[in-house]
Order: sequence, then C-alpha cells, then structure tokens
Amino acid sequence: MDGRQRVDGDGATAASAVVTTMAMNCKPVPTLDDRINDIRMRTAEIVNDDILPNERRLMSVAREGESWSAHTEMLELRAEIKMKVKRTGLWAPHLPTEYGGMGLDFLTHAYMNEVLSYAMGAASLFGVVAPNSGNQSILVKYGTEEQKKQWLMPLIDGTMESGFSMTEPHNAGSDPRSLDTAAVLDGDHWVINGHKWFTSNGVDADFFIVMCRVVEAGATNRKVGPMVQIIVPAASKGVNIVRGIGVWGRSDSDHCEVKYENVSVPVANTLGQVGEGHQAAQDRLGAGRIYHCMNSVGQMWRAFDLMVERARAREVHGGLLQDKQFVQGFIADSYIDIQAARLMTIHAAEKIDQGLEAARTDISAIKVFVPGAYTRVVDRAIQVWGAAGISNDLPLAEMYTGARTLRIADGPDEVHKILIAKNVLGQFASGESWDFGN
Repeated sequence: MDGRQRVDGDGATAASAVVTTMAMNCKPVPTLDDRINDIRMRTAEIVNDDILPNERRLMSVAREGESWSAHTEMLELRAEIKMKVKRTGLWAPHLPTEYGGMGLDFLTHAYMNEVLSYAMGAASLFGVVAPNSGNQSILVKYGTEEQKKQWLMPLIDGTMESGFSMTEPHNAGSDPRSLDTAAVLDGDHWVINGHKWFTSNGVDADFFIVMCRVVEAGATNRKVGPMVQIIVPAASKGVNIVRGIGVWGRSDSDHCEVKYENVSVPVANTLGQVGEGHQAAQDRLGAGRIYHCMNSVGQMWRAFDLMVERARAREVHGGLLQDKQFVQGFIADSYIDIQAARLMTIHAAEKIDQGLEAARTDISAIKVFVPGAYTRVVDRAIQVWGAAGISNDLPLAEMYTGARTLRIADGPDEVHKILIAKNVLGQFASGESWDFGN
C-alpha cells in the first residue's frame, strides 16, 4: 500500500492501467487510537487488493452486448468480496452489532469512509448502500419491534429494497416546511395523497419511507400540520411510479417521480411519533452530510493521485507535465482543498458527539465547502488527463457529476450559507463573539 502504480516502459501510462493498478497509500494516523487505525488499514487492504484491480467490472451494470456469463462472473466476484468483508468484521459500519453491523461511533465511521470511498462504489461491497443504509439507521432508532421485524431485518438481509420519498416537484426541496403530501387519519389507517420526485431507489424499492403532513380530511391548506414518516409498501394500491427521472443526459435513473393517490396503509406503519418526522429527517440528513463529505474526501484523494501520476508520466511540449508551472499550481491548489475539506469534516464529526445542535454550523460549513472543493479537485484532474479525463476509462467523469450534484443534494449551498450567517449573528446578538477554537 505504498501508493505506487505500474508505468509502461515508454513512460506513458494507459488510463485503464491506472484504474487497475494504483493503490491507496494508507498508513496509520499517529493521532488516532489503534482500533480506528486497524479499521482503516484493513479497509484499505480490501480496497487495494480486491476492489481497485476489478473496479470497472465490479461497478458495471449489465451492458448491451455483454454476455450473461460475464455479468454472472461480476455478480459472483461482488459476492466473494462481500463475504471477505464480513469475515474481516468490516460489514455495515452504520449498524449496531445486534443487527449484524460494526457498531461504530460516528467519528470512527467517518474515518473509515474516507478510505472506503477511494474506490468508486466500494461502499456497497461493505453493506453501505443508499438509501437502504440511511433507512436502516432510521428504522433502528424510530422503528417498533414489529416494524424492525417486518422491514428492517429483510432490508439488512438483502431480501428487500427501500426508497426514501421526501422531495416534491412543486415545492422547494430546501424548505421542508413547504411539503404538502397529506396523511389523513381514517380509523386505523392513514390515507396518503401527494406528489413526490427524486424518490431514491424508486424502481426496485419494496417499500418507501414517505414524509407526510398530518391534516384533517378536506383540509384546504396542506402545508400546516405535524410531520410524520410513514412506511408505505410499494405494492400498495395508489402508489404510482410515473418515471425514473433522467439525470446528467441519461434517459432515466432510479430516482423516481411518484404519485401517492388515496394510498391506505395501517397506522401501525407510522415511523416514530406524529410530529417527529422532521427530526427523523434531520437525523438522517445531518449524519448523511458528514458521510457524504468524508466520501468526497476519499474520492478527492483518488482524483489527486490520478492527477499527480499523470503529471509524472505524461510528456508534452518537450517535457513532463509535472515540470509545467500550471500543473504544479493544480497540484498545490488541490492539496490545499483536500486538507482543508478533510480537517473541516473531521472537526464537524467530532462535534456530532455533542449533539446535532452543537454541530449545525459546522455541518452547514462543510456542506458548502467540501462539494465545491471536490468539484475543483476533480476538474483539475480532468484537465491534466485531457480527453482521457472525460472517458469511461477513468472514474473522474462520474466523480465530477457526483460532486456537482452534492451542491444541491441535502440542501443547496445558499440555504446553508444563510444558516451559518444566522447562527453567527445570533451568537453575537447574545453578547458573545464566535469561538473558532470550539
């Protein structure tokens, strides 16, 4: 795990060779305890030995013209790596041990994530698959024993898929107070009506966790009322999948537009208490923002390595790219972006242990800074690689669209900047200046 790669004898490195031979240079961090370092090192070993050499095969879906045997081999390889992860004790870091997970505290999970995300899609081989992983955590915290038996355990076992249904096309996703999908109590059932989109995993989900407002029958204003999350089986009458929404030029995706039309589900499917829906969403999103940012750090790390190795190997205009001052500037700027993003995210993760409220300003700060830094780092790497940078031979194009998407997902930058400013101004108004040491 020395971070080196094989370079062809003539000094040029093919894009495919970089993807299959570059290893993550992961060493113990002196300031971390032995347990966290052990988890990081064992994670890096699987990433380097089993995932990176097979990255393109592992993360591909069934492609046109691909033989059934090739696709079957890919599925078998994924299953083999998952079994190795389980044997090594690295499966499902987000779940408590009683549910088959690692039971990691928040900060340890964050440190593991930056290593795990070095390889695109590797998290799924460690049992972390959105939105299932987020829904699992919410079910663990808010679910009844019966709900855990009926929905959580099959989700953990992999015999069920789930979706998260919150965003609405006609209301600003950045303002949860505008949500108007209605849940009306009718005896011992909820009757749900609403229009959602970007419902994750909508194509394959066996059930959705749906954010609703509890309103009276016939209410004309559906934007007033306590929020609640309700488990809705996908096969319920009135759950209509309109389409998989095309993104980034693709014709469709598994993020779906869904109409809930007089969907009736038992009150027993209420997740938590009426009025806890917004808090449950914040629990999910607050933690998710930290993990997204540490994922971004790991992927920036990979993009940085790709950029530097290309600069060392590529000859242009009578010399190596590494000797060009423009490229040296790219390397320096990316180093600065990654270090700043990483340290800000770790600081926010440390504050999570004090409660989400204490970390709100820090979470918003990383939610703005890290995706921006991620975009810049990947953009520079693409520029250094030239045409190969936008090809499917490298993960950079996928990273780029992911980085840009993160500036919208989990709340747009502008909303988080407003929150930061309000928190700072509020502290000054209370008679205290800001304490950057805590």
